[in-house]
This record gives sequence, C-alpha cells and structure tokens, in this order.
Amino acid sequence: MRVLVMGTGGLGGYFGGLLARAGESVTFVARGAHLEAIRARGLTVRSARHGELTLRVPATDDPKSAGTVDLVLFGVKTYDLEPAAELIRPCVGPETIVLPVQNGIDNAERIERVIGAGHAVGGVAVLSARVEEPGVIVHAVSGPRELTVGELDGQPRPRTERLVAALERAGIGAALSPDIRVALWQKFVGICGLTLTTLTRLPMGVLLDCPESAELARLVMEEVAAVARAKGVALPERYLEGLPSGFAPSVRQSMYYDLIAGRRLELETLNGTVVRLGRETGVPTPHNFAVYAALKPFAAGAPKVG
Repeated sequence: MRVLVMGTGGLGGYFGGLLARAGESVTFVARGAHLEAIRARGLTVRSARHGELTLRVPATDDPKSAGTVDLVLFGVKTYDLEPAAELIRPCVGPETIVLPVQNGIDNAERIERVIGAGHAVGGVAVLSARVEEPGVIVHAVSGPRELTVGELDGQPRPRTERLVAALERAGIGAALSPDIRVALWQKFVGICGLTLTTLTRLPMGVLLDCPESAELARLVMEEVAAVARAKGVALPERYLEGLPSGFAPSVRQSMYYDLIAGRRLELETLNGTVVRLGRETGVPTPHNFAVYAALKPFAAGAPKVG
C-alpha cells in the first residue's frame, strides 16, 4: 500500500511508523528541523506498546513528490486543514482514501470540500503521542482500540474493511464503525472536557480531586453531548456516566503542549465549535463559552504582554 502521511506529528508519526515497519510504502511530510532530523537519522518511535524503533523512511516537504497514493493519513493541525488538503490534491487518484486522524468532528467533510467527494472516511484516534524532539515520536498511552474508521454515510464498503485489515497487520488496534459520527462525537465530548487541562495547566487527576473543577468538567461535557443530540447524533444515553472519572490521572490534552510551547491552538476546532454549534441549534453552552473565552487570547500563539 502506498501511503502518504500528511503531517508527521504525534499521530501521523506513530501510525505511519508502524505501517512502514509492516512493509507498507510510506512517505512522510514534515518541515523544518523535524524534516531534517528524519532525513538525517530516520524516524524514531518510542512506544509504550511497541518499544523503540528507528526507521529510514522517505521524508519530504512537497506532498506531490509522492505521486498518487492509496492512502493519505491526514494529521495536520486543524487550523491548517484546508491549505494542506489543497497540497494533497495531486496525490489523490480515483481510489485514494483520505483518513483524518486529528481532533474534531468535521475534518473529513472539510477535506472533501477541497479535494472532492468520495475520498474521505471518518477516523477516531484514541491515544497519546507527540513529537518529543525533531525526528522522535513518543507514544505514551493507548487502549486496545487506537483507531476507529468508518464511512461518512454509514454504508459498508470493501475499501474500509481492507484499510482496517492493513492497520491491524501493522500492529495498530483498529476497528470499523457502522456509525462513525457517534464515535467522533463520543471522543469529542471527552476531548472538550480535557480542555480544562490546557486552561489550568494541570493533569486531569488533579482536577478531578477538586470537586469544583470536576463539576466544571462534567458540565462542559454535558453541553457537548446536548449539542450532539441536537445535531441528530445518537449518543448512548448513559455515555456520560463514565466521564470525567474515567480519565487517567496523568492525562493532559494535546493542546496543553501547544500552549506551553507558545504555539497556535486548535481551540476553534474544539470548544469553539461547541459554542458555534450551540448557537446554531439553540443549545446553551455557557461553560464551554467560558473555557473558550479564557483561552482565546492564546489561540494565535503566546500573547505579547506589556
């Protein structure tokens, strides 16, 4: 399988690295020091599940150099989504699958508005992985199901079955969902609650030990679930009962690492989307608005003070 990893961050580097180890033909798109390190020393993945592996892999800052591919593993930050989707158009043939793995509920639809309908499928990644230093991906935590895949219209197709089989051969805990929208929103509920770890700069365990902050996390997630149901998504009735207490004590949202590094935040994709959709559907979202508004000054990167 010819694979293009569009965005070799934590998720793209982890999934793409395992696919390359399994013998798939994988090209990694990166830039700057990260690209130079991969070219010079290879891509290193330090995984809690798979141990450490270093792979000599093709790496580029020009996606079209990969030619037409079978799969685009799409992992760029969501604020760069449309420009990145434009860059992969030369790589998309009639049978190409584009699989977005980053946070958010509408990435596949946004990609298809750029490259055309029929290529994107839904993807839900549930794991913690990040770029520790140029050329090095650290994978810390994941459960048995790391990546859930599904057709946007819910119709079963051989292509997604083949994709899941390839992911499983690579050692990725993969599953096929008959309703990927439910899986996307289930993750979205939790990840929006985890924005409190970005806001407070504290891991979830500390927040859950404080009754007031634990209550705030619950209220944030209840609002997200209410918006989902207003959008016609059939979340399980008792889904929220395991949240937020089900989070690992050490877990932090990936956006936290962007905040402390002074990078741009995917805030609009997360709690900002909840606020926007709440207004569209008439669902009140005051707690998400408070979290969103408090982080908004950091959305474009570290604000200048004084």
